[in-house]
Amino acid sequence: MSEVRTERVGSTLLITIDRPQARNAVNAAVATQLAAALDELEADPALRAGVLTGADNTFSAGMDLKAALKGESPSVPGRGFGGLTEAELAKPLIAAVEGFAMGGGFELALGCDLIVAAEDAKFGLPEVKRGLIAAGGGVLRLPKRIPHHLAMEFLLTGEPVTGRRAGELGLVNRVTPAGDAAAVALQLAEKLAENAPLALAAVKKIVRAADPAAVQHEEVKKLMQSADVREGMTAFAERRAPKWTGE
Repeated sequence: MSEVRTERVGSTLLITIDRPQARNAVNAAVATQLAAALDELEADPALRAGVLTGADNTFSAGMDLKAALKGESPSVPGRGFGGLTEAELAKPLIAAVEGFAMGGGFELALGCDLIVAAEDAKFGLPEVKRGLIAAGGGVLRLPKRIPHHLAMEFLLTGEPVTGRRAGELGLVNRVTPAGDAAAVALQLAEKLAENAPLALAAVKKIVRAADPAAVQHEEVKKLMQSADVREGMTAFAERRAPKWTGE
């Protein structure tokens, strides 16, 4: 039985973690199937972006502790927790958060490029309450996304905040009424899809690079030789929408 569902909505792949009985907690099956869904997104040129969400109005409660105690790994080698947190994706991925995004669930959202959250969603990293740390990207990523002392409050207290508060902190891109996160995320994905896919991939590669200036030089050089950059300039001159080929 599949624990991760995919649905094509226009040029977007909607990826849904579907373990509502476990609040969409991540076990080995979820990690493996989520990695496969991301491979599907990357491999299909007709897909321009992805939206990650959870079934039954819950994003993810994080690592499935019962499965972990049985020896299951919630990670995929080379891809990180949930098959996502260490994956280097070329295409944009948006988290659509309803309900709980706790622990590893929060880290899955942090592993996405953009976050849309319902105002009553709950974000938290409670690992310290269980003798652990947020090692799926929480400790590394959160201090780069929000001010240091606010990140430390998340990491040291383990206490959650609402989606509305996450918006005030600049942690999420859009705050929506409850139940609307996925719809707004899909609209945002379509907005991203209007742009050149090679340029989007280049932006992502430069942002995550250890030496961004060197990577930017190489990426701009490649872009200037692409068919898409010629199409973008021609479309602008002709006052029409560009037709991207990703070449």
